Amino acid sequence: MTDGEDAAGPDLPERRRGSGVRVVHESLRDEILDLTLPPGSPIDEVELAERFGMSRTPIREALIRLAGEGLVETLPNRSAMVARIDFLNLHHFFDAITLMYRLTNRLAAMNRSDAALARIRAAQADYAAAVAAQDALTMIAANRSFHAAIAEAGGNPYYTQFFLRVLDEGRRLLRLYYQSFDDRLPQEYVGEHDAIIAAIAAGDVEESDRLGRAHADQIVRQIRALLARERRDDPPL
Repeated sequence: MTDGEDAAGPDLPERRRGSGVRVVHESLRDEILDLTLPPGSPIDEVELAERFGMSRTPIREALIRLAGEGLVETLPNRSAMVARIDFLNLHHFFDAITLMYRLTNRLAAMNRSDAALARIRAAQADYAAAVAAQDALTMIAANRSFHAAIAEAGGNPYYTQFFLRVLDEGRRLLRLYYQSFDDRLPQEYVGEHDAIIAAIAAGDVEESDRLGRAHADQIVRQIRALLARERRDDPPL
């Protein structure tokens, strides 16, 4: 073995481990967001190590990342499970998401720039393409990018950071929202994004606020109706 090979050797396992962590993290994140792994379901490190053909170390690192995103909960016995959705306190989430839709829309209308509008429109193009493809996970990611671009256009990094946290915590609720349409989201709801862009571009602060509230309200109504229907359909224990 040459000196060059010796020098490269220690880096190779680290690169492989980093790649393994990414693969596990992205695979489990998609399965959690798509509700393939239901809230509250146990996560078996040994089973995952066998499934991905790697040691438990990158599995644990991936689970730590997912826990940081609020998608996995670590239990006292050091096992893990998919994080539950706190349905009892959904009204707090709905209040927060409605407020942030309105606030970030208002600020974007006040402080928009040509570059910011270009980023918002690019994110909307990605979202519309995902809706056309009926790709729920890409819809969720593109929706986050769209609203993140609006928040960034407002120019307040504190609001942006908080809004991203709210959006991230609501990703599985958004999956339920799309699921309620069988992932065939009506075009009128895609049009809501276009109307928001038009109001922001025109600098119409009050209209941007109104559209933000209306956008949030229809999502909240749809999710509430879905949950109420599921409760009616569930047989008594």
